[in-house]
Amino acid sequence: MIRPSVQENFDRYAACIAACNACAAACLKCAASCLEDQDVRKMTRCIALDMDCAGICALAASFMVRNSEFAPLVCEDCAEICKWCREECEHHGSQHCQECAKACAACMDACLKMTA
Repeated sequence: MIRPSVQENFDRYAACIAACNACAAACLKCAASCLEDQDVRKMTRCIALDMDCAGICALAASFMVRNSEFAPLVCEDCAEICKWCREECEHHGSQHCQECAKACAACMDACLKMTA
Protein backbone atom coordinates (compact mmCIF):
# COMPACT_ATOMS: atom_id res chain seq x y z
CA MET A 1 0.00 0.00 0.00
CA ILE A 2 1.33 3.44 -0.94
CA ARG A 3 1.25 6.04 1.82
CA PRO A 4 -0.41 9.35 0.95
CA SER A 5 2.01 12.20 0.30
CA VAL A 6 2.74 14.86 2.89
CA GLN A 7 0.54 17.32 0.98
CA GLU A 8 -2.35 14.86 0.68
CA ASN A 9 -2.26 14.14 4.40
CA PHE A 10 -1.77 17.81 5.25
CA ASP A 11 -4.96 18.59 3.34
CA ARG A 12 -6.71 15.79 5.23
CA TYR A 13 -5.32 16.94 8.58
CA ALA A 14 -5.67 20.71 8.08
CA ALA A 15 -8.79 21.20 10.22
CA CYS A 16 -7.39 19.03 13.01
CA ILE A 17 -4.03 20.84 12.93
CA ALA A 18 -5.87 24.16 13.26
CA ALA A 19 -7.99 22.83 16.13
CA CYS A 20 -4.90 21.50 17.92
CA ASN A 21 -3.05 24.79 17.54
CA ALA A 22 -6.08 26.79 18.73
CA CYS A 23 -6.51 24.47 21.70
CA ALA A 24 -2.84 24.71 22.67
CA ALA A 25 -3.07 28.51 22.63
CA ALA A 26 -6.31 28.52 24.64
CA CYS A 27 -4.80 26.15 27.21
CA LEU A 28 -1.68 28.27 27.64
CA LYS A 29 -3.81 31.40 28.02
CA CYS A 30 -6.00 29.61 30.55
CA ALA A 31 -3.00 28.41 32.58
CA ALA A 32 -1.46 31.89 32.63
CA SER A 33 -4.77 33.43 33.65
CA CYS A 34 -5.30 30.80 36.38
CA LEU A 35 -1.92 31.76 37.83
CA GLU A 36 -3.33 35.26 38.41
CA ASP A 37 -6.32 33.92 40.37
CA GLN A 38 -6.55 35.19 43.96
CA ASP A 39 -6.61 31.60 45.26
CA VAL A 40 -4.20 30.00 42.81
CA ARG A 41 -4.07 26.82 44.91
CA LYS A 42 -7.64 25.93 43.92
CA MET A 43 -6.60 26.19 40.27
CA THR A 44 -3.64 23.81 40.39
CA ARG A 45 -5.45 20.91 38.68
CA CYS A 46 -6.71 23.23 35.96
CA ILE A 47 -3.23 24.64 35.39
CA ALA A 48 -1.66 21.18 35.24
CA LEU A 49 -4.25 19.89 32.77
CA ASP A 50 -3.89 23.06 30.69
CA MET A 51 -0.14 22.47 30.41
CA ASP A 52 -0.56 18.78 29.57
CA CYS A 53 -3.24 19.55 27.00
CA ALA A 54 -1.20 22.32 25.36
CA GLY A 55 1.75 19.96 25.09
CA ILE A 56 -0.15 17.05 23.54
CA CYS A 57 -1.98 19.38 21.15
CA ALA A 58 1.32 20.82 19.89
CA LEU A 59 2.72 17.30 19.58
CA ALA A 60 -0.32 16.04 17.66
CA ALA A 61 -0.14 18.99 15.26
CA SER A 62 3.55 18.33 14.62
CA PHE A 63 2.92 14.63 13.93
CA MET A 64 0.20 15.52 11.43
CA VAL A 65 2.23 18.24 9.70
CA ARG A 66 5.11 15.86 9.07
CA ASN A 67 2.83 13.00 7.98
CA SER A 68 3.90 10.64 10.74
CA GLU A 69 2.38 7.19 10.54
CA PHE A 70 1.77 7.56 14.29
CA ALA A 71 -0.37 10.69 13.98
CA PRO A 72 -3.64 8.78 14.55
CA LEU A 73 -2.25 7.30 17.79
CA VAL A 74 -1.16 10.70 19.07
CA CYS A 75 -4.53 12.16 18.05
CA GLU A 76 -6.27 9.47 20.09
CA ASP A 77 -4.27 10.44 23.19
CA CYS A 78 -4.81 14.12 22.44
CA ALA A 79 -8.57 13.62 22.34
CA GLU A 80 -8.48 11.91 25.74
CA ILE A 81 -6.43 14.65 27.39
CA CYS A 82 -8.64 17.32 25.80
CA LYS A 83 -11.65 15.60 27.35
CA TRP A 84 -10.11 15.77 30.82
CA CYS A 85 -9.04 19.40 30.39
CA ARG A 86 -12.48 20.38 29.06
CA GLU A 87 -14.21 18.73 32.03
CA GLU A 88 -11.97 20.54 34.52
CA CYS A 89 -12.37 23.93 32.84
CA GLU A 90 -16.15 23.54 32.70
CA HIS A 91 -16.15 23.56 36.53
CA HIS A 92 -14.79 27.09 36.63
CA GLY A 93 -16.83 30.16 35.80
CA SER A 94 -14.05 32.34 34.46
CA GLN A 95 -14.18 33.37 30.81
CA HIS A 96 -10.73 31.96 30.05
CA CYS A 97 -11.72 28.55 31.44
CA GLN A 98 -14.94 28.54 29.42
CA GLU A 99 -13.03 29.49 26.24
CA CYS A 100 -10.50 26.75 26.97
CA ALA A 101 -13.28 24.20 27.48
CA LYS A 102 -14.74 25.09 24.07
CA ALA A 103 -11.34 24.83 22.38
CA CYS A 104 -10.74 21.46 24.05
CA ALA A 105 -14.13 20.16 22.89
CA ALA A 106 -13.42 21.24 19.31
CA CYS A 107 -9.96 19.69 19.36
CA MET A 108 -11.27 16.46 20.86
CA ASP A 109 -13.85 16.16 18.10
CA ALA A 110 -11.30 16.92 15.38
CA CYS A 111 -8.80 14.42 16.78
CA LEU A 112 -11.39 11.68 17.08
CA LYS A 113 -12.12 12.09 13.36
CA MET A 114 -8.44 11.43 12.65
CA THR A 115 -8.54 8.13 14.52
CA ALA A 116 -11.51 6.70 12.62
